[in-house]
Amino acid sequence: MSGAAAGTASPEPFIVTHRLVLGIAVPMTIGFLTTPLLGLTGTAVVGHLGRPEALAGMAIGSILCDLIYGTLGFFRTSTTGLTAQAFGRGDGREQQAVFWRAILSALCLGLAMLAISPVLLAFAPGLMTGETEVAAEAHLYFGIRILASPVTFANFAILGFVLGRGEGTTGLRLQIILNGTNVILAVLFGLVLDHGVAGVAWASVLAEVTALAAGLLTVRRRLSASERPSRADLLDTAKLRQLFQLNADILIRSLVLNGAFAILTRIGGGFGAVTLAANAVLMNVFMLSSFFLDGLAGAAEQLAGRAVGAGFRPGFDRALKLTALWSFAMAAVLGLFFLIAGNGLVHLLTSSQEVQADALTYLPWAALTGLTGALAFQMDGIFIGATWSREMRNMMLASFAAYCVALMVLVPLLANHGLWAALNLFLLMRGVFLAAMLPGKARQSFSVAQ
Repeated sequence: MSGAAAGTASPEPFIVTHRLVLGIAVPMTIGFLTTPLLGLTGTAVVGHLGRPEALAGMAIGSILCDLIYGTLGFFRTSTTGLTAQAFGRGDGREQQAVFWRAILSALCLGLAMLAISPVLLAFAPGLMTGETEVAAEAHLYFGIRILASPVTFANFAILGFVLGRGEGTTGLRLQIILNGTNVILAVLFGLVLDHGVAGVAWASVLAEVTALAAGLLTVRRRLSASERPSRADLLDTAKLRQLFQLNADILIRSLVLNGAFAILTRIGGGFGAVTLAANAVLMNVFMLSSFFLDGLAGAAEQLAGRAVGAGFRPGFDRALKLTALWSFAMAAVLGLFFLIAGNGLVHLLTSSQEVQADALTYLPWAALTGLTGALAFQMDGIFIGATWSREMRNMMLASFAAYCVALMVLVPLLANHGLWAALNLFLLMRGVFLAAMLPGKARQSFSVAQ
């Protein structure tokens, strides 16, 4: 059985084991879990300045950066899927071509971001606060961070490439370099050298540059001169179109997902400040669950893409089974943990007794999000790895439409309970809709491969 293209090495069947799945998922999960340390470090550093305006301004600037870079993080996932398929085919030349196409696209997007940054700097901070001093600090932080856009997007491409080759430990090492350097420099520039908000922002920029240098050195060792792609390979119209389409579909999916969470916040605000704050606290439960489930989704991306590239259906089916097993097991453990330890977590995140009491009322709904979202995370990984992005996009839109209907029905009946029920239904529907499409897509892909 072979899905290799002409002129490439013959792909070899591979055995998907628990060790292989966890070897990708665990390092990725640890890498994701290091990310919140950045926010905590920046908050602690600026918090020691004794100026609330500085802390609020940095928080707004961070939100803007997270919104932009989080939404445009499709470079990582699309590069993972395309690299995994070339890796599965044993096509070293195409692996390199995928990498350089992703790097070139990342640099172009980064330069475009720099070009529109004056507009973003002129309007974005003011849209989020009416306080002049707070807006000035946000402008300072965001204006520095945006300078790293080309480097940040290039780092997404590098991480996607190494993960597409199944090198989870290498990906973790790069994340530790990025986040560890950021933490150290934030303390040095922000506190020791007393540069405050600007120091924390410059720490992020220099950390991105450091990670890029480390990433390029790492990838360079994996690029064989004998398999170097030609300019025609890099500029292949069909391949570029595939990359752009994949990125566009993932972008739409990400925007719709963020929109769903924005609607949750907007409706929750209608129940009063206490309930809004309680919901914000409980969303941390979902975010923590997502870090663990994202690691397993990453394993699903690599293994599904590798199997599709190799035209090896048994590997695909085994990857589907094992990533589902570990995803639901992890979600069940997390749900139980949050039900047991949720009281302590809520008290850690807020000192307001009113908010604590409200949050504990809705805690079971938040603890359930891991289980209802487990299939969605896994299916996203499978569909991205197999590059079935159009179907993933369409099912996200269908799920979002159903989510809006659920909100219209459940919120008037159950108030904030209805809001959380609708969120859980949205997560569940995403997974179920994609799972329903999977058998047909798998038959189609593997029949073509054979």
